[in-house]
Amino acid sequence: MRFAALLLCLTLCGLVQADPVSLIPLPAQLQRTEGSFKVDSSTSIIVPAHDEAARQSAQYLADLVARTRGLHLEVAEGKATSQAIVFQRNAKAAGAHAEGYTLDVSAQGIRIEAHDDAGLFYGAVTLYQLLTPNTQSGAVDVPALHISDSPRFAWRGVMLDSARHFQSVVDVEKLLDQMAQHKLNVLHWHLTDDQGWRIEIKRYPELTRIGAWRTPPDAGHDGEPERYGGFYSQEQIREVVAYAAARHITIVPEIDMPGHAQAAVASYPEIGVTGKRPPVSVDWGVNPYLYNVDDASFKFIDNVLDEVLALFPSHYIHVGGDEAIKDQWKASPVVQAKIRALHLKDEDALQGWFIGKIGSYLAAHGRRLIGWDEILDGGVPADATVMSWRGTDGAIKAAKLGHDVVMSPAPDLYLDSLQSNLSDETAGRDPVRSLENVYRFKPVPTVLNKAQAAHVLGAQANAWTEHMPSMQHVEHAAFPRLDALSEVVWSPASTHDWKDFLGRLPAQFQRYAAQKVDYADSAFAPVIKVDTNATLKEGKAEVALSNQAGYGDIRYTTDGSAPDDHASLYNKPFTVTWPATIKAAAYASDGSVLAATRTRVIDRAHLLTRAGRELSNCAGSDFRLHVQPMPDATSMTPVYAINVFDTCQQYLAAPLDGISSIHVEVARLERNYALAHDIKLVVSRPYSTPYGEFVVHQDRCDGPVLAAAPLPNPAASARRFALDAPLSTQHGEHTLCLVFTAPTDGPLYAIDRFSLIPAGGAKSSP
Repeated sequence: MRFAALLLCLTLCGLVQADPVSLIPLPAQLQRTEGSFKVDSSTSIIVPAHDEAARQSAQYLADLVARTRGLHLEVAEGKATSQAIVFQRNAKAAGAHAEGYTLDVSAQGIRIEAHDDAGLFYGAVTLYQLLTPNTQSGAVDVPALHISDSPRFAWRGVMLDSARHFQSVVDVEKLLDQMAQHKLNVLHWHLTDDQGWRIEIKRYPELTRIGAWRTPPDAGHDGEPERYGGFYSQEQIREVVAYAAARHITIVPEIDMPGHAQAAVASYPEIGVTGKRPPVSVDWGVNPYLYNVDDASFKFIDNVLDEVLALFPSHYIHVGGDEAIKDQWKASPVVQAKIRALHLKDEDALQGWFIGKIGSYLAAHGRRLIGWDEILDGGVPADATVMSWRGTDGAIKAAKLGHDVVMSPAPDLYLDSLQSNLSDETAGRDPVRSLENVYRFKPVPTVLNKAQAAHVLGAQANAWTEHMPSMQHVEHAAFPRLDALSEVVWSPASTHDWKDFLGRLPAQFQRYAAQKVDYADSAFAPVIKVDTNATLKEGKAEVALSNQAGYGDIRYTTDGSAPDDHASLYNKPFTVTWPATIKAAAYASDGSVLAATRTRVIDRAHLLTRAGRELSNCAGSDFRLHVQPMPDATSMTPVYAINVFDTCQQYLAAPLDGISSIHVEVARLERNYALAHDIKLVVSRPYSTPYGEFVVHQDRCDGPVLAAAPLPNPAASARRFALDAPLSTQHGEHTLCLVFTAPTDGPLYAIDRFSLIPAGGAKSSP
């Protein structure tokens, strides 16, 4: 009895929470109190008379709850009453912090108070989460509590790359909705690059007539469109800007310069260095086209910016400044003469002068320049803000120089980084940046002193879309990692708790499902691990199950049937006699699904087979992409692992006793990668047949050749094909080095599956 009384006391004091409140991001202060308030269809939302911002926030809440929970709440103007949800102005709410609010729930009702419009809106967002703790519909009991909340950082951002792959207005608005629900307040909209110009500029119609469209590699074949592209009309941009503003999100446009300018130069060759018209690029990477530095080119840029400023009211305008290789400037006598006339040291200094002119133009129009950290290399205007992407060094340097900075480092906050090394992960880049990696990101480098740290405005995650051609890809890459980012940039650092955060995710997953957001379950997906070689020898397999987050209940079956929340609960490795089919899924404590079922078949054929994504890079290059069959494929599968610098992979500890041949399933891919000065790193291997070979070496990549098969004529064969070759008799376990010797000016090849075939072709289990 004494224990029960103590527990009750602790619960009422807010020290023990039997039913955790599933809020993301976690509020700055949250105190549970006794009781609850029932919200049902008779509950009204009351806003002050003639307060349009309060009404908009209240209506946003009502619409969202109606759409996701089927609970319809009426919004009305009037005086605060009990048994209602009340929005109210209070100059002292949340310490009068910008975007701050207080939220109180008692048995008498719910009250949201804030001194600014954004605070009222974020109070509504928090209440939405309180009203959707589960998948049920209709009325909900909201626990009594007090919240006083305001953000840790002013810049809480997401970058969406619409230049490489184009998203519809509906797609962009759906992302804005989710940003708002995560209290993220800046959409950095990447609108121009080598591969496309996406913003209508009425003075220069060729930018969208020509620059918004590219002819894909192998256009019209194998699912690749004849023409790829699109652009946003000025009317559409105004619509998106207004949609964002209603959710207290600022859109910061990016117009890339002086590099990443190929689509612009393709539209108006006279603004380029050579005066020649290139095509709009189909190659990912670093292309060579730069803006010229003459008066006519700056007049063009100024005229473009005039229309951009009229469309986007944001204080900041992003001008890129990254990856501007200076080869064209170096080769141009006119540009070299300009450098001398300006008494500049070199081309980097010329870029600094270039960015300085743009910064002055923006400042004269009441705006402020922001650019990637390369703008520091040649000198930068004193009031420029630096977005650090090449790790955190740029931010540290900029902050020490007195510049405001936004943390956006690769790969930590790059959403095109893979979330896991699961074989069913979607396209993206290595290295893996998991949900936990993002949650543990520290926006303020420890080397900065207090004054320097004050220059850190916040952080943002970047959704580069070279390998994310559809909005389904973007959502999969963004969620739930944006949940982690939202807590990093909103909640006080002292409140960050990884395990507690995981406990709040199941309710968030249910909100995603209700809104048809295609989130990733990678952090919770069961990994089914067996020692393949030991299993082959022993005729039985010891199976270990785990997931990346180390969270949730993993339940499994061994007979191929689908697991549910009543299937066997995994708690330690178990043994099965093969053949067997293991299926496993992960569940939260409330029985909701954390991760969909994963399957592993254990038989001889599967034990002797490796998916291409399971193979490792050969020594010498750790570069690795996971790509789809064609650059503009919109399906989520298949995905192939490639290294554009070296087409060599390893099958470690291959069991070769009794193996007489190999079978490999291959995909031919486009080599659409602009490598700039890194082209020298591409490994070229000798080949003896017209189109190269697939070669298997023993132990080392210059070791004995165990098998080889010629590659077919690319012009006369399917993109997916199989090769078979005899394997020289070997014994024991050996590393196999798997190499494509195709000419480096032709297509790339990727291994889909590689199989060792026993003598007689037997693939069945013993």
